[in-house]
Amino acid sequence: MEVLEVFESGAKKLASKVLQQDFVDVIAHIDADGICAASIASGALENEGIEYDVTFLKQIDDHALEKLKEKSSFLWFVDLGSGVYNELEDLDFIITDHHLPVSNSSEKQLNPHLFGFDGSTVISGAGVTYLLAKNMNEKNRELASIAIMGAIGDMQDNENCALVGLNREILSDALDKIKVTRDVRYFGRETRPLFRLIQYASDPVIPGVSGLESTSIRFLKELGIEFKNGNKWRRWIDLNIDEKRKIVSKIVKILIQKGFGTKRTKRLVGEVYTLKSEESGTILHDCKEFSTLLNACGRHGKPEIATAICLGDRDFYLKKAMLLRNEHRSAIANGVGLVKEIGMEQMKNIVYFDAGEKIDERVVGIVAGMFLEANNLEKPIVAFALMKDKVKLKVSSRATTDMIHRGVDLAKAMSNGAKKVGGFGGGHKMAAGASVPIDKKGDFLKEVDETIGKQLAQRSP
Repeated sequence: MEVLEVFESGAKKLASKVLQQDFVDVIAHIDADGICAASIASGALENEGIEYDVTFLKQIDDHALEKLKEKSSFLWFVDLGSGVYNELEDLDFIITDHHLPVSNSSEKQLNPHLFGFDGSTVISGAGVTYLLAKNMNEKNRELASIAIMGAIGDMQDNENCALVGLNREILSDALDKIKVTRDVRYFGRETRPLFRLIQYASDPVIPGVSGLESTSIRFLKELGIEFKNGNKWRRWIDLNIDEKRKIVSKIVKILIQKGFGTKRTKRLVGEVYTLKSEESGTILHDCKEFSTLLNACGRHGKPEIATAICLGDRDFYLKKAMLLRNEHRSAIANGVGLVKEIGMEQMKNIVYFDAGEKIDERVVGIVAGMFLEANNLEKPIVAFALMKDKVKLKVSSRATTDMIHRGVDLAKAMSNGAKKVGGFGGGHKMAAGASVPIDKKGDFLKEVDETIGKQLAQRSP
């Protein structure tokens, strides 16, 4: 509660600035967390009768900064902005963000890092935006469930297998809409056929089982688990408690036999979050699946569809979103296949691949994350894709919780590396990105590799 009170003092100050406006330009990131943050800001502004517009950005680079500086309106940056705070000084703005800030000033920004807390686990961009919105009007408590969706979409529950810190306080505001239970943490509990859930299981992977359809089906058959009910595929939510226990016990046994250890094995089960108002067995019921739908919309250029769904619109927008999800899945599957084909390049402290134009820059980070988990890589992964301007590379990096515990901080590595070569970079310890000139790729990689090496050396005994 003390942490919440510290944040609230800053939130109240910035909320008062918003309430003085007649019109607000909301500038948001395109991922699930940014979409949820934009939805919260939109809902809060609507409740006050303040006119607004929403602009979504992949990142704030030189081109985006030029466009922003042409605006004369009040700007509310959500889930981005802290990394370019010093570049915005001539504008009338506030920031609700959780990424690593370049400025320690709290005059115009609310950010957990300014109070000594890790923005990758304590609170998401949507959560920070929610705290400001709640200080605009208590009615905005109704938006708390969207903030939780943003936290899940940003994988804030990943390190602890549950939401912690300020996220926990926000969750208490959302319990009228969100149900919290303990279950397996694998993606697709609500909608994937059971054998697909096993096939694509990660964090932890199931050695000798995950990855192939045939081994996943054999795994279930050996346990005597029926994976069809007539002509209908059974899902995890269709199993009874004894069937679930049988599967979990077998996975635990395999993990221990393969030397994964207690710490890794415990990641199999954790908290899962579902929306009480949504129908069980649909993509909107489980917060993890819902947030993936939002991310698909954002990554494929239609974040406004996701915002409409967040704020309760269904039917037309949901059908559009499902089509985008299918496109998203296809792009990711093709990307993973390409990485398997081209392979990885090894450096002392990182591995990397360059997809060029063969993987969409909007999904290359997701592909990198999936490849990292599926192959149990021991080093952080850095992925490159050619940006649309053909002169810059989009860089995405991913690490595991074990790497973070050993000292890896990708946010600093990406930021330092990009800055050295005239680019932009930032993010979180576990997932960060950058844009760099195409002819500076080698210099960037060298800088990142050296930075990660220093981080690991500092943490070593």
